[in-house]
Amino acid sequence: MIKKCVLGGLLLALTACSSTTKVDELTMIVGTYTFAGSEGIYTYKFDQENGTVRPLEVIKMKNPSYLTLSANQQVMYVVSENHDETAAVSAFKFDKESGKAELINSQLTYGEDPCYVATNGKIVTTANYSGGSMSVFPLRYDGSLEPIDTIFCGNIGGPDMSRQEAPHVHCTAFTPDGKQLLATDFSADRILHFDVEADPSKPHLLLDTTPIDADSGPRHIIFNHDGKFVYIISELSEAVTVCSYNQGKMEVIQTIETHPQADRHAADIHLSPDGKFLYASVRDIEDGLAIFEVDQQTGLLTKVGYQPTGKHPRNFNITPNGKYVLVADMKDNKIEVFERSIKTGLLTKADEIELSMPVCVVFAK
Repeated sequence: MIKKCVLGGLLLALTACSSTTKVDELTMIVGTYTFAGSEGIYTYKFDQENGTVRPLEVIKMKNPSYLTLSANQQVMYVVSENHDETAAVSAFKFDKESGKAELINSQLTYGEDPCYVATNGKIVTTANYSGGSMSVFPLRYDGSLEPIDTIFCGNIGGPDMSRQEAPHVHCTAFTPDGKQLLATDFSADRILHFDVEADPSKPHLLLDTTPIDADSGPRHIIFNHDGKFVYIISELSEAVTVCSYNQGKMEVIQTIETHPQADRHAADIHLSPDGKFLYASVRDIEDGLAIFEVDQQTGLLTKVGYQPTGKHPRNFNITPNGKYVLVADMKDNKIEVFERSIKTGLLTKADEIELSMPVCVVFAK
């Protein structure tokens, strides 16, 4: 009887161990630029408990610089960031277990250098940096892309005549309440608000704009978990702008610098999974991640550290368990793996993955 109990316990332990291993293993998808040796999209298995990584597949395509997954993680949407009429967005059937992807279809963006893609399951939007526009694509039932439905153009008005001389749209983000779509109007130093509640498949109405400090160049947007606060990283000012969000209205409540020696090249922004810390990447004289503690009640930020990285940290991501931060150092041809303190938010270098010109890191679980 005792032996039987021990055996049962051992089997239970083995089952638990196997289950834990499966839960902790993520599929990591990396977008790249392909003009320096990369072949396209690279997929890996990443263990978010111990930081180990193993390669899976390579999906060949030109300049897949940014990508996102559908809510069920079965379709992947990828931009081809080309500086000509071949600029496009593609839909892939994605198998997160094997890391393999099969092209469903592609559509032209009619805007050069699409650098961001987002979806709410009804439409896909791309932010076309050089095209200065946002392209909207309705989705079919199978996740494939219909031809472009609408193009919204950005504007100018910012004071930097070398960087804001033409319209640039850098990011689009659906609000957590599902009512609006936001876009960063880089050269006009403002956030555009589009209605997606009245007709989710066609956000034709520009509802409002939220001005950001002049000469900021707003780049990327994230919301906190309950949708009450918006965080914007601006490329030119290298500052983080904090806004309250209530029933579609945004109000600036704080602007805080990431680095005292700004070189006008800030890039990406993310919150830790528990919402207690915010990270912003700076492609600077001293490349790195600015680290902020978040006041959970007010949304306001306090800077607590700065983690140097490799050259040109274009994009980064945090594992769902909050233990690791992976940074795409585009000009150093590597992804740095940092272990993160859940308590302090500070980072410690753990490993790196060699890859030509990585740009975007996405996790599937």
